Amino acid sequence: MKCTTIARAALAALLLSSAALAQTNVYRWTDKDGKVHFSDAPPAADAKDVTQKQMGGGSVDEAQLPFATQAAMRNNPVTLYTSNGCGDLCVQARGLLSNRGIPFAERNAEANAANAEALKKLIGELSVPVLVIGANTLKGFEESTWQSGLDTAGYPRTRAPGQPAGRPIPAPPGEAKK
Repeated sequence: MKCTTIARAALAALLLSSAALAQTNVYRWTDKDGKVHFSDAPPAADAKDVTQKQMGGGSVDEAQLPFATQAAMRNNPVTLYTSNGCGDLCVQARGLLSNRGIPFAERNAEANAANAEALKKLIGELSVPVLVIGANTLKGFEESTWQSGLDTAGYPRTRAPGQPAGRPIPAPPGEAKK
């Protein structure tokens, strides 16, 4: 009994200490024998009392962002559609968003069927990169067009001093990782 309590405490400490380094989902559930488990993998379908928490570096603390970025995020959230084979265009697209300090949702259309279907519904085909800024959809990476779209949506041109680079916002619970 003491070993499992110590193991649980050690696991919790490890998860908390590593949370700042990498974003992950942590699941807690009870198995059919009444044992409580913690894991980064979803539990079996017969698990009871399942809870899930997102932890780590992928989250965005809006309160620490400039007011203009907070307002733009509320009015015109940014989603970047990518794929595994997108290459330099997706690297450049992420870099542009990162350099401007823009938090964005990244959806991999190749790795997730729901993302592929959403992209196909959005632009009529499976072609990446695609940037969605509120109701505005920009197909293909063209830096000046993307800059203009982000400007129009109210995003600041550069990061504020001390502001972290923009990074993907965690996917909603239940959505497969990129």
